[in-house]
Amino acid sequence: MRARRIPATLRNVAASILLIVAVSVSAAEPQPGKAAIASAHALATDAGMEILKQGGNAFDAAVAVSAALAVVEPSSSGLGGGGFWLLHRASDGFETMVDGREVAPAAATRDMFLDPDGKVVRGLSIDSALAAAIPGEAAGFAHLAKTYGRLPLQTSLQPAIRLAREGFPLNDRLRGGIEAKKNTFSKGAASKVFLQAGAAPPTGTMIRQPDLARTLTELAEKGPDGFYRGAVAKRLVDGVRKLGGIWSLEDLASYQIKERQPVYGEYHGARIVAAPPPSSGGVALIDALNILSGYDLQRVDSATRKHLIVEAMRRVHRDRAEYLGDPDFVNVPVARLVNPDYAAGQRTSIRMDKAMPSDLLPGVSAPEPGPQTTHFSVLDAEGNRVAGTLSINFFFGSGLMVPGTGVMLNNEMDDFAAKAGVPNGFRLVGAEANAIAPHKRPLSSMTPTFVENKDGVMVLGSPGGSYIMGMVLLATLDWLDGTPAEEFIKKGRYHHQYLPDQLSFEPGAFTEAEKTQLSGFGHKLRESRQPGNLQIVTWDFGSGMVKAVSDPRGVGVGVVY
Repeated sequence: MRARRIPATLRNVAASILLIVAVSVSAAEPQPGKAAIASAHALATDAGMEILKQGGNAFDAAVAVSAALAVVEPSSSGLGGGGFWLLHRASDGFETMVDGREVAPAAATRDMFLDPDGKVVRGLSIDSALAAAIPGEAAGFAHLAKTYGRLPLQTSLQPAIRLAREGFPLNDRLRGGIEAKKNTFSKGAASKVFLQAGAAPPTGTMIRQPDLARTLTELAEKGPDGFYRGAVAKRLVDGVRKLGGIWSLEDLASYQIKERQPVYGEYHGARIVAAPPPSSGGVALIDALNILSGYDLQRVDSATRKHLIVEAMRRVHRDRAEYLGDPDFVNVPVARLVNPDYAAGQRTSIRMDKAMPSDLLPGVSAPEPGPQTTHFSVLDAEGNRVAGTLSINFFFGSGLMVPGTGVMLNNEMDDFAAKAGVPNGFRLVGAEANAIAPHKRPLSSMTPTFVENKDGVMVLGSPGGSYIMGMVLLATLDWLDGTPAEEFIKKGRYHHQYLPDQLSFEPGAFTEAEKTQLSGFGHKLRESRQPGNLQIVTWDFGSGMVKAVSDPRGVGVGVVY
């Protein structure tokens, strides 16, 4: 039997005997004997492998991959953003989520994105320095290294520092993003890094970021103080304020990493471990699986199977809008939302042959998504594993770089509900639970996840904003059905998020017969490109085979060592 994490309420002196038992049981936990990394960029995967070869564990590799992604995929994450790292420690079965989510500045107010008439000011929560929350990614690096790693932070950051200083070749994917953002870049410090004569450089151009290399070096040498205090912090605050933002030195100095107990679920004998609030993803994933557990998806026709999955998506996104937020500020009813009995109640409103219009579900006070987040999955030879999802929200965040730092500002303030019932940039609606407040973490859709059954384990996650939970749900169902990751990762995907009330899908996701049947059920179909870039590591206990699979929609690479 595999060791399991002891609940936080038992981790004290009175429960010490239980902890001793847990450690002894963990000795029987198998080890893969191989390491694997799947990330959204080959150079980030290489950075993680470099650290593993130097004796680091999965947690050290997670630092290296995260930092490298901040350099080579600046459109999707960075020191100006934040993220979640879901961890499993093989030696004792301990599991936790390191919460490096951004927080609202102290000067933030509930109505900061509204005009005098109470209407949301278009673009203010996306394209301005006011959109930037206090970043947590740098603090996450330091926490992972100090608390769980074997190597010094300075060692694990070296690949990223080298990439920032020496440069990396521009690929077509990133070049397209630069071209789309060039008008914003041309007005500020980012133009010196990403533009040539006002345009995106040719593919293959070496992108060098000397300011970012210096900022990473300060972090490597001084730990969190190298970013959240001292010279770098002053440059950040001065730069943000000149750009119209409201950061303060105290905001940076007071930033804290949180460790949170994951949410747990069970589906047909499989154990699900996923991100807790302030992520909505884990709660939504487990609730959706609980709803679907009441059906035999193997015995219904393909269109009905997809219909049932969509109806589950509809309901969990509705609950996301109503209940989910930062658990340090609001009472999030996690236990109720992941309870199988609650899902049984949700099932009673689902018909096998008809879609339920979203406006017939209980409403929330009254919604195209972007893919600009990143994910990586790591498994080391001992069985330690990390699912890490990082973000600056939209493509290049706010598009603003703080001069002298190389740091792109996030626009995660848009993940709050600027006004109850009014959709954000991902067309997600929210209510009071996700209202803006000083020092509060905005609700996230990031869903780093472990799925484990008697046959093996899968480590997975993806970018994609409001689409993330659905992608992880579809991947989980396929893997538990026995489909190899390298096959289902290529399948067409589909999505429903309660509002807008439409079923969007990739070309090829539905056959013509399925489209006809789903339309007949009442679904409003909309073919569109689906964001997402799944990164998956799997380990088969029986054969010992370890695989690392990167989404063909992106430019990432999976490597087994």
